[in-house]
Amino acid sequence: MPDDETRTLSPAAPTVPPASTAPADPAEGPVSVPSAPREQRKRPVWVTRTVVLGLVLAALNLRPAITSLGPLLEEVRAGLGMSGSVAGLLTSVPPLCFAVFGLTAPRLARRFGPGAIVCAGMAAIAAGLLIRPYLGSTAGFLAASALALMGIALSNILMPVIVKRWFPDRVGQMTGLYSMALALGTALAAAATVPLTQGLGDSWQTGLAVWGSLAAVAVLPWLLLTRHPSTRAPEEHKDHAAAQEHGSAPAPTPSITRSRTAWALACFFGLQATAAYITMGWMPQIFRDAGVSAGTAGVLLAVTMAMGIPLAFVIPRVASRMRTQGPIVAVLGLCGLLGYAGLYLAPASGAWAWALLLGVSNCAFPLALTMIGMRAKSGAGVVRLSAFAQSTGYLISIPGPLLVGVLYQHSGSWGLPIALMAGLMVPQIVVGALAGRNRTIEEELR
Repeated sequence: MPDDETRTLSPAAPTVPPASTAPADPAEGPVSVPSAPREQRKRPVWVTRTVVLGLVLAALNLRPAITSLGPLLEEVRAGLGMSGSVAGLLTSVPPLCFAVFGLTAPRLARRFGPGAIVCAGMAAIAAGLLIRPYLGSTAGFLAASALALMGIALSNILMPVIVKRWFPDRVGQMTGLYSMALALGTALAAAATVPLTQGLGDSWQTGLAVWGSLAAVAVLPWLLLTRHPSTRAPEEHKDHAAAQEHGSAPAPTPSITRSRTAWALACFFGLQATAAYITMGWMPQIFRDAGVSAGTAGVLLAVTMAMGIPLAFVIPRVASRMRTQGPIVAVLGLCGLLGYAGLYLAPASGAWAWALLLGVSNCAFPLALTMIGMRAKSGAGVVRLSAFAQSTGYLISIPGPLLVGVLYQHSGSWGLPIALMAGLMVPQIVVGALAGRNRTIEEELR
């Protein structure tokens, strides 16, 4: 009996082109379950391997621009004469850029193909990271950071699309692979930036710029893949061309805002992103204020981030085999509630346990990516859903870390901020369960 991952790939309409006239690649037309394996067998092995390599390298580069900055923020502020308020703004820029630039991803993917846009995204990350330490001004540093974040935003949106189109029968497995690589890149940049800086002559500029070389390497497989039709011509572009050839306009598509599942997934994505940014930004300070040393607090954060490396591979594979993902949402949310309760009651004595629990809770991110791939039937649907859920979600996440700082400053303790974090976990569980129901946006918009 086919699992849910395969079931969600069945076409929205019963009419499917005959095998003799089917397109040469799943990305070029409607995807059907029987034809997907046959089409993949026709694909050269080196192409599939290059796609896998490209996914892993791209995922490794989706967070170092952010997590490499934190350990050197004091040196950056001193070197550029950056004020505290601007430094605070800098920590809020990533979700804003992800939301704004992510909205352009569907249109760019329709015009140039998702593979070409991911290639351009990696190039933008490489350029931004390589030049931002050497521009010599706060404005230049912010502009180059925005360039890198633009590349991250576009790639964030299109990674689930690449997985859906190239591996329609292995969505969970491939989502787990690149989610694990993303978590590895996040933890690696946080842990290795300071040692790299010390080994490269104690220059914060070199310590930050070195991550641009990793992004430059990631450009190479995508540059090769842009010559392959699957990454160059998405479904929407072909459908539009076919409609013009037959003298008719493409059928209007209902707005995705009419889908309850899309809204539930966007809210779930936003709330899990809020929790993740609060954890990355404030958890070390919570431990330090409880009497934990600065070095240990940093290690605790690294442990929390590192939990995502194995779990990001396991959770998508398990989720893709379940009819509904609500039980996983509930387990992750319960871990978050227990972790926040521990931070409130005994932050120092149980610090390692709370770090582990919050690390498990933060794995709602790969779960959200998996559900994006499962809640749409076609590559075109995944593009729309990924752009809407991630862009809307990142907008939702912007106020959270700022509000935690305000509550801490005015109350003088961590009681209210931790209560806020725990309180947000409840609606995260609710909307996550709604987003995890066994349905697709095409069914809701029909």
